[in-house]
Amino acid sequence: MKRRTLLASAATALGLTLSGTAWAEGMDKVKACFVYVGPIGDGGWTYQHDQGRLAVIEKFGDKVDASTYQESVPEGADAERVLTQMALGGCNIIFTTSFGYMDATNAVAKKFPNVKFEHATGFKREAPNVSTYNARFYEGRAVEGLIAGRMTKSNKIGYIGSFPIPEVVMGINAYYLNAKKVNPDVELTVVWAYTWFDPAKEADAAKAMIEQGVDVIASHTDSTAPLAEAAKSNGAVIGFGQASDMAEYKPSPRVTSIIDNWGPYYIDRVGALLDGTYEQADVWAGIKGGEVLIGEITEAVPAEVKAEAEKLRDDIASGAYHPFTGPINKQDGSPWLAEGQTAPDGDLLGMNFYVEGISGDIPQ
Repeated sequence: MKRRTLLASAATALGLTLSGTAWAEGMDKVKACFVYVGPIGDGGWTYQHDQGRLAVIEKFGDKVDASTYQESVPEGADAERVLTQMALGGCNIIFTTSFGYMDATNAVAKKFPNVKFEHATGFKREAPNVSTYNARFYEGRAVEGLIAGRMTKSNKIGYIGSFPIPEVVMGINAYYLNAKKVNPDVELTVVWAYTWFDPAKEADAAKAMIEQGVDVIASHTDSTAPLAEAAKSNGAVIGFGQASDMAEYKPSPRVTSIIDNWGPYYIDRVGALLDGTYEQADVWAGIKGGEVLIGEITEAVPAEVKAEAEKLRDDIASGAYHPFTGPINKQDGSPWLAEGQTAPDGDLLGMNFYVEGISGDIPQ
């Protein structure tokens, strides 16, 4: 369920290769396999991981067999069974693309030390053949927040949360903080859908917010349902593509998007097996590294707001700006970050609080 949970860990989020010996011998051909938590047609998270798989095929041609994947694999015992079958079936590297696969990934990796396992969003690397990777989605939330703060007419913006885990909470906070910077009157409504992919629940969440006067909606769920609901407003409500571009809703209500760009990472890791430079790694990259892309900002966004959003994107990429830069207090008014201080990765990875100004409680 909590496939993308991020926990505070000293080793996590370094974005660096861990110590260890590279598999020095290259390979003539690599069989790369993929395990997905949802259908590749979900239009969001799983769709974008599968686009990464296709990028591997395009890059390496007959040097790689990336035709093996399994959709909609439940998190739990079924995942261990699927991973075991893939390892026995000759997969050289297996990408497990959901947080809930963490224990299964590590358990199977110990049984197959010559197979490389890559776990998306996890933090356990219990064997030297397990690596972890993630993306700094909160950077994209900051760009969305700026656009939301500038474009709202009601001063009411919304956010559909999946599960109350650090990754989602940090996205909510980044969205709100950067909306508030440009519009001090903005108010945020958060609706928890308790799902990653359920179009009916996501649509209901969007509808509920629209009925409360929210006119800009961000979401941390995987379907296009929130945008479809916004589209019924005849231009009164805008939103953002999530995980993939969701370009079918351009130029409005989808005014830009956060795109999870897994292709470069998958190409890098498969390429490292081919050339013999593969090492165990833990990567948490963002806009700078190309794992988080900001989709086209459409003509529905005023030119001056578009320019401001693009500058924010570029400043995040260059390191000139961090989405969590003090002074920032926690929701209860207690200090968190002093003037000019930026959030340590450990604080973000364990984030379990709202920042000052957000109403409501984080469900337990």
